[in-house]
Amino acid sequence: MVREQYTTTTPGTSLERPKNEYVYKIGIYGWRKRCLYLFVLLLLIILVVNFSLTIWILKVMWFSPTGMGHLRVTKEGLRLEGESEFLFPLYAKEIHSRVDSSLLLQSTHNVTVNARNSNGEVTGRLNVGPKMVEFHGQQFQINSKDGKPLFTVDENEVVIGTDKLRVTGPEGALFEHSVETPLVKAEAFKQLRLESPTRSLSMDAPRGINIKAQAGNIEALSQMDIKLHSSDGVLLLDAETVRLPKLPEGTRGGSGASQGLYEICVCPDGKLYLSVAGVGSTCQEYSRVCQ
Repeated sequence: MVREQYTTTTPGTSLERPKNEYVYKIGIYGWRKRCLYLFVLLLLIILVVNFSLTIWILKVMWFSPTGMGHLRVTKEGLRLEGESEFLFPLYAKEIHSRVDSSLLLQSTHNVTVNARNSNGEVTGRLNVGPKMVEFHGQQFQINSKDGKPLFTVDENEVVIGTDKLRVTGPEGALFEHSVETPLVKAEAFKQLRLESPTRSLSMDAPRGINIKAQAGNIEALSQMDIKLHSSDGVLLLDAETVRLPKLPEGTRGGSGASQGLYEICVCPDGKLYLSVAGVGSTCQEYSRVCQ
């Protein structure tokens, strides 16, 4: 590029135009120009590659206006379709499955669900491990589909709210302490057995105890004594035949030698009493005991 010089003259005068003394070239030439073009071309290539990678990522991750991949953003919250894997803890107010499928939580070690208060402290914890299911909290409750409590556990008691509790194990149920229940019943065509191997077995009820067998016998076996005691009432044996097959029998001896044996006497009203055994019967129909 050539820079021209101009000289201002007044009318009536003539001056010679000076010659072009200097010529300046403005621009980038040579290796600088080639480097600039190469740098611009490199930027264009990087721009095309970035745009292509962005399009590929959007396509692979299934980005859409409603979410990403199996994740959908709805008015009710987030919705996941299919299986999802979480590498870090998941915080949510409510987790539920679709109407036509079940909810499956699976882990290679264990599944832990924590409930926290406003201060961030854990108030309840459910830990499902490979060998044990643990729950830490003030109360654990299982409800039916209509909201009825079926099983409740707290620090003081365990409540089973079902109408019928069935124990199907071969050894039955083992209770280390007392059990309170309105009815103990065996299944059909099976025997009911109440046993205390090392201690005593006691049944208490404020309004009476009813032991009933519809189609069988009732047996009470004891290594020591069986005592039937009524503090305020009578002992009633209501049956067609009352038998005492193993009562000891005395031998004939002299009068006055009772041999420490007694005779069971029956009053006309069914009352039983003992009388010192003798050679003959010592029972009296009009005894003082019967009056």
